[in-house]
Amino acid sequence: MKIQCVHAHPDDFEFVAAGTFTRFLSEKNATGLATICTDGAAGHHLHTQEHTVQVRRREQEQALALGKVGCEWLTLPDGRMPREGCIEVGRLLLAALWKSLRAFQPDYLFCPPLPCDNLVGIHVDHVAVAEAIRKIAYLVNVPHAFTPEYPELETTTPQACLTPVILQTHDSYSAGANAFDLAIDVEDQFELTAEMSWVHQSQIAEWLPWVGRHRMQVPATLTDWKSMVRQRFLMRNREMGVDSNRIFEFFSVTAWGEVPSIDKILQDFPGIAQNLCPLRSLETRLRRWRAEL
Repeated sequence: MKIQCVHAHPDDFEFVAAGTFTRFLSEKNATGLATICTDGAAGHHLHTQEHTVQVRRREQEQALALGKVGCEWLTLPDGRMPREGCIEVGRLLLAALWKSLRAFQPDYLFCPPLPCDNLVGIHVDHVAVAEAIRKIAYLVNVPHAFTPEYPELETTTPQACLTPVILQTHDSYSAGANAFDLAIDVEDQFELTAEMSWVHQSQIAEWLPWVGRHRMQVPATLTDWKSMVRQRFLMRNREMGVDSNRIFEFFSVTAWGEVPSIDKILQDFPGIAQNLCPLRSLETRLRRWRAEL
């Protein structure tokens, strides 16, 4: 089994899907890939953009190595990475994502949510990635969709490409609009995922406390950070209406790609907290999408 998380920034993955990926890798013998869609250049108040890119790239690669998750930096057909805060959902981004998905062929693809409520906050890069994934989903199995951008992929003997099941993650920027079909219990993965996020020192000890979006104190030690990030995850539980002190990651199933059966979801996903999940309504929705009702 292959699972892929496409997200906007270096450090997004660790806060929304790292525990679930760890469970998939250890319990399902899966292969995981995190695809980062911006260079992270704007994510510091003191460093130059060039230096910030170097630091954040190193941090992200080290963090993913801890979790044994592959790392891919999305490159546009012209060789550039999208700049942080400046993702354009156009031909070049769609082509790059098309190439990435066709190369890796994940069974399950995770991406940010696409909020519809105009009262909730957003991060422009998160929404751009979600919009691009939604737009590219049908084109994954279209072998010549972007061969003008990637002429080396032109072929007269195309092979069918797996269209993944696409799920939306939680997004702290869109509080009030987050919902979930699946709550994955990642309490036993908390120590590792906290250590993965601790690697992002330029963010959690420097940039995020300064920018003020999360009203963070500066963690002095890994122990301090584990306490802080646990409280952050428990706040997420409360937002999602989950009365538990265990740590969960939350996902919604879309019809953007392959529409699975409920049995397939239950068979494939480790750690589903079935007592917390609206599985009956999810089953009804999936059956309707699959034209089984």
